[in-house]
Amino acid sequence: MKIDGLNISYSERPKIIAEIGINHNGSLDAAKKISELAAEAGADIIKTQLHIPEEEMSMAAKSLIPKHCDSSIFEIIDQCSLKIDEEFELKRFIDDLGCIYLSTPFSVKAAKILGGEFEVKAFKIGSGECNNPTILNAAVQYHVPLIISTGMNSLSSCQWTYDYVCKNLNIKPILMHTTNLYPTPKHLVRLGGIAELQSIAGIDNVGLSDHTNNNLACIGSVVLGTVLLERHFTDTLDRTGPDIMNSMDPAQLKELRCCSEEMFLMRGGSKMEAIPEEQDTRDFAFATIVATKFINAGDSITTENSTPKRPGCGDFQAKDHVQILGMKVRCSIETGTHILKTHLLYDL
Repeated sequence: MKIDGLNISYSERPKIIAEIGINHNGSLDAAKKISELAAEAGADIIKTQLHIPEEEMSMAAKSLIPKHCDSSIFEIIDQCSLKIDEEFELKRFIDDLGCIYLSTPFSVKAAKILGGEFEVKAFKIGSGECNNPTILNAAVQYHVPLIISTGMNSLSSCQWTYDYVCKNLNIKPILMHTTNLYPTPKHLVRLGGIAELQSIAGIDNVGLSDHTNNNLACIGSVVLGTVLLERHFTDTLDRTGPDIMNSMDPAQLKELRCCSEEMFLMRGGSKMEAIPEEQDTRDFAFATIVATKFINAGDSITTENSTPKRPGCGDFQAKDHVQILGMKVRCSIETGTHILKTHLLYDL
């Protein structure tokens, strides 16, 4: 997948999404400050949430209080959302920072604003909308890439979403493995789900949207082939808000950028063949067969007059010892000499 020139694939270092979400608490100035720090700390993509409370929630949401919050979800979203014109100003600010602006629509109206007025380069679909064809249809019509979080959904539901989007968009979306618990307990991170999603979407199209309170899950997921890493982000962990407890600060974002790039370099390669870079080490670490006694011409190689010893400057490695046992030598061999093919009476 390519988003506004940014290549996202297994063969590229994982790209990092800094999710501002509602950590700005409805303040455009705070949102700009947090965005600026995210860009400085190494974010490739800065993500927001475009909320229009009355469009995405019924009045029943006013009495629904999430376990990790003190207020109703309607009240939280209403207080922490930017106005549409403020959100657009934030988008332009993020564009000027040199990062990609990404946002999650939670209603058809929000999707139309992002795809139409904002002309976004991609959509991020939240876990709650993963199996919501109304929202998916609203996003699909703009023919830009989709990144879809899969928390709260079974594997069969993820398969349905993937097939639905491929059929209607004619492009493979990126599926983000997610657990929607804030913060996520370690035993429920379930990194095994990454391989399951790769079986659906392929190695180039699976990422991790993490809600733990450190970078370990993201860094570990890189080993498994994630192409996108998303964590909530804030300028300081001293802020108040429902997502602060599972957010990273600038220092953690810098760490994530550095460690994920290192882990990306570590995850590749093959054990099929020995690598040439190890040759210098092989030369002193491998043992080859050495004469432990003076061997006269015409004598045979035995376990009493030969044994494997380092370095590996002879012709016969330790595993070859049994192959040359019993063979006669054509010339005398001094004690301590590494045995060569030219010492043997018969060619191997």
